[in-house]
Amino acid sequence: MEKKDWLRGAFVLTVAALFTKILSAFYRIPYQNIVGDVGFYIYQQVYPFYGIFLALSTYGYPIAISKLIAENKQSTYKFAVVRLSFYFLSCLSIVMFSVLYFGASSLAALMGDHQLALLIRAVSFAFLLLPFTSVSRGYFQGGGEMNPTAVSQVVEQLVRVGAILFLSSFLLHRGFTVYEAGAGAMIGSLMGSFAAVAVLVVYMLRKRTNVHTEPWIPTKEKRKVLLFLAVHGVTICLANMLLVLIQLVDSFTLLPLLQQAGLHELAKTAKGIYDRGQPFIQLGTVVATSFSLALVPMLSHEQTERNEIYTAVRVAFIIGMGAVVGLVCILKQANIMLFKDHVGAMELTILAVSILFTSLTLTFIAILQGLGNVFRPFFIVCVGMISKWGLNVLLVPLWHTVGAAVATLIAYAVMCVIAFFYVQKRMSRPLLSLSIIIQTIKAAAMMAIILVGYIILINELPIHHGRLFSSLQAIIGVFIGAFVYIIMIVKKEVLAEKDLLAFPFGRYLIKIKQRKAG
Repeated sequence: MEKKDWLRGAFVLTVAALFTKILSAFYRIPYQNIVGDVGFYIYQQVYPFYGIFLALSTYGYPIAISKLIAENKQSTYKFAVVRLSFYFLSCLSIVMFSVLYFGASSLAALMGDHQLALLIRAVSFAFLLLPFTSVSRGYFQGGGEMNPTAVSQVVEQLVRVGAILFLSSFLLHRGFTVYEAGAGAMIGSLMGSFAAVAVLVVYMLRKRTNVHTEPWIPTKEKRKVLLFLAVHGVTICLANMLLVLIQLVDSFTLLPLLQQAGLHELAKTAKGIYDRGQPFIQLGTVVATSFSLALVPMLSHEQTERNEIYTAVRVAFIIGMGAVVGLVCILKQANIMLFKDHVGAMELTILAVSILFTSLTLTFIAILQGLGNVFRPFFIVCVGMISKWGLNVLLVPLWHTVGAAVATLIAYAVMCVIAFFYVQKRMSRPLLSLSIIIQTIKAAAMMAIILVGYIILINELPIHHGRLFSSLQAIIGVFIGAFVYIIMIVKKEVLAEKDLLAFPFGRYLIKIKQRKAG
């Protein structure tokens, strides 16, 4: 495949991934408004299982399969990889389905809420679709066709989000419980997965591939393929599972620890309020890491492009810092705008700070994967999960959900430091210079001063301070903060002109910089 076609395909996948991740963060807001904090807790408890399925079927195994196919263009080898992958993933999907479906009651008991078993059984069926989605996407991507994967991702997310919001609202209005509405939401997710399979089947039928070709390869090669799938299929998608795996630790530890601390029934509401932080983290992280999404294939294709690494780290740091400071300044208004009230202020503030570390960690992991190192990311994520688990046990009995938020922040910080160390070892100069760090902090401080002043001034207005007022405050604050921060970053020459092109309206920013220099 020519480099131009490869870059176009990588861009298509990047745009599709951005769209789906942003939509995946946004839909939680109307969902919480429909079902309330307890209903949101119920959904968030079980969502990590579906998140793992999405990561495996969208990023992990399709990339692993596509790598195997791209290595050998012979049709016999390609169809052998497809068939072996389908057999392997069929076995894996049956095991994962069985664990979730038949072990639902035990898993729900471990989570501290027996009523979650219904939702776990509902989400278990998604894993039966893993062979179909993963193999189809991997087959197309291995041949350089990115559109089937991109279209199936977008359709899957649109159908899923629409079905979740419709079914949960419909069931609650019909008098069903929030647990049954949660099960309806999981069925909505399953509908999205079926839609993705339907799209991929249509593409496969249009391709009219002779899939009946006898796929023979030596036994040694078969073992090599299966070993690659068993190891790399999981490790490749770890970057996309990072946020979900930390949520999974909370699903198994937070509610039981809160109940043991004496919160009892209030523990569910507290967990639901704490879970409001996930959309904030996800949105902030998606914006800050949008550049690094295209980094992995870029480095794999062009091993000498080391300058892209420095650019990605600088952009992730600058946007991550801006997202943290800006969000903290308008957090009260944003919380009221999105979730109707301002409870959980301390927890959400702490979780907001973790956006900087999640952004950098995901960028570093993407760099390591792009450079061909898949085992260090695995180690980093394992350390993060163990840290989060241990810190939850230590801090939740003391500070409840605030302790869980602190545990999340520290776990992400630990992963960030380790990942930074691994990447820095591969580089010839510092990933972030001291001057860039100082100038970025100055720009963030100026934004904070102006935003705080704006909030204080607007609050003095003699009008009703309801949800609409807070919404206007938050939206206007986002534009003011972004404008001030970007202008400061440009004026201080924190980024080179080629770096500015990574931003929307980058050419206009370059003109501002040149005007200042002139």
